[in-house]
Amino acid sequence: MLAEGCGAVRTPPLPLYMRWRSSIGLVAATLLLLPVRVNVQDQEPPVFSADSELVVLHVTIKDRRGAYVSGLPQEAFSVVEDGRAQTVRFFADTDTPVTAGLLVDSSASMYPNRRVVIAGATSFAEASGPRDEIFALAFNEEVHAALPPTAPFTNDSTVLRAALEHHVTARGRTALYDAISTGVQYLSRGTRERKVLIVLSDGGDNASQATQDESVRKALASNAVIYTIAVVLPGVRDANPALLKELAQASGGESFRTDMAATHEIAEALGKIARDIRHTYTIGYTSTNTARDGAFRRVRVVVKAPPGRPLIVRSRAGYIAGTTKVEP
Repeated sequence: MLAEGCGAVRTPPLPLYMRWRSSIGLVAATLLLLPVRVNVQDQEPPVFSADSELVVLHVTIKDRRGAYVSGLPQEAFSVVEDGRAQTVRFFADTDTPVTAGLLVDSSASMYPNRRVVIAGATSFAEASGPRDEIFALAFNEEVHAALPPTAPFTNDSTVLRAALEHHVTARGRTALYDAISTGVQYLSRGTRERKVLIVLSDGGDNASQATQDESVRKALASNAVIYTIAVVLPGVRDANPALLKELAQASGGESFRTDMAATHEIAEALGKIARDIRHTYTIGYTSTNTARDGAFRRVRVVVKAPPGRPLIVRSRAGYIAGTTKVEP
């Protein structure tokens, strides 16, 4: 949505949030409302009063031609929560390191694209920052960590390629919900402030122990930015690309869709995601609403556009308030 020279977030539909809002409030108290001290690599962390909590949003800005817009000052950003203006207390426009997880569907339906997926994931690692930490999970009816427990993260594309070659077998059924849940847990082991999850699948599931509700609940409570690539084979009944799209939009990420014939689009999508991660602002504010009611709070980020350059702004559409006091 654009209005009078300002860019406002494209707001995703509410159902995905609202369906789980009462269930994830307690978890979100610690994950979506971050502690008062925020550490940013190579930058002195801001310190707020002991009874304050910072809501952190990752914001990506493009113009109408799809070019990233960088170099905007803090004064260009404003935040509205449930119709009330908020004060931005923290701002970073630097390319800070990320913990990024690749969830790669390794079921039988992915066999035609196995090589392309591995090559694309390798290119993604090559385009990542030197201080990023990357992991990969391959999943069919089971979820396997591609990297060993002794070295659970890497920023070496050669290491990642070898791990995926071994674990992406392209056989068996699909446990997508288990993979999402495991991916969120794995992200929490990372040491970087920014968290990104990339899901490559057709969105279907026929083998998980976890339910769809459980996995989505964990994903939305994690505050990770989620990107999805739906690889869909026509006629496959289990495919659910709509779930992948909604999950990405709700978290402030982006979704892509391709079919089995357009294998080059997988690598292109991973390349776009890598560039997207490198062009992200981080802003934080202390909500004027101090109620601990576990309610969903809708957030809108508005950015003043440079003259003659309307903006498209993408960020998380809201968060779940906590239900108990978070100790400093």
